[in-house]
Amino acid sequence: MPSEVETVTLAFDDNRLASDLFGQFDQHLAVLENKLDVTTAARGNEVSIQGTEEACAQARIALQHLYSRLKKGHDIRIADVDGAVRMARAKDRQLSLPSIDHPRSVGSISTRKKTVEARSPTQNTYIRAMEENELVFGVGPAGTGKTFLAVAFAAQCLERGLVERIILSRPAVEAGERLGFLPGDMKEKVDPYLRPLYDALYEMMPADKVERGLQSGVIEVAPLAFMRGRTLTHAVAILDEAQNTTSMQMKMFLTRLGEGSRMIVTGDPSQVDLPRGTISGLHEATRVLHGVEGIGRVRFRAEDVVRHELVARIVAAYDQETARQDEP
Repeated sequence: MPSEVETVTLAFDDNRLASDLFGQFDQHLAVLENKLDVTTAARGNEVSIQGTEEACAQARIALQHLYSRLKKGHDIRIADVDGAVRMARAKDRQLSLPSIDHPRSVGSISTRKKTVEARSPTQNTYIRAMEENELVFGVGPAGTGKTFLAVAFAAQCLERGLVERIILSRPAVEAGERLGFLPGDMKEKVDPYLRPLYDALYEMMPADKVERGLQSGVIEVAPLAFMRGRTLTHAVAILDEAQNTTSMQMKMFLTRLGEGSRMIVTGDPSQVDLPRGTISGLHEATRVLHGVEGIGRVRFRAEDVVRHELVARIVAAYDQETARQDEP
């Protein structure tokens, strides 16, 4: 039996913010229509939403949340609207968005430059895991925000004085023995491999502060091999592309954790560049350390991709192909 169609009308108390909420040429409302299969009509500070009861409720929650962001002085973009819809559609209501009528806390990371909020239920879980655990594994496909959120969280901790340093590391598997022949100092040698981490830093912190941090050592770029023998205290250490670590490298990195520090390990098990037959340190660590107190593990999936809808479809297609090949 088809669901009954209903109409909901929302009114917002600030005409200017309502205009920003609906978007130029109502483009933000168009996202709601596409994602939730509703129809909308905006007039002044009001918008009517027509669709099933569930879809209308989800659209209302998403719009009220976005409006609350605008009232706090934050801008909203298409990606924010998409994220609000994802969260409003979450089946687990504990992960859903706060609304004006029913305020709830949604995972967010804030610095003086920018505030980012969870754009999917899994991102919400990831942010909470970083807040609550000293070691967190963020595992899943590209485009899910696991690296960006890790760096954003590190920037927040540094700005709030919770740590004294940020340490960025990544195995340079592609360079192999040629790393030593690349021109420049060690930072310049590994920069190409850490570009995603730098991009996130510059988005969350002013450029001059990032540059000063790199010069003073407050923000440190350290090849994974150079971690041996160190104890990382009062720092947030991020290991990116961890699927390309060996078992020994992963154990070595994890045991560098010192007083007042946190570690975030990110990787995509489907993109291992290690020699054939070599066990990925990330795969082994998430298995061996499962259930250990103080360690959080968050697994992202194709439906968590927030970079671009096509990326999500690409990841899903490859996952299906892998599952097909694994069938007996």
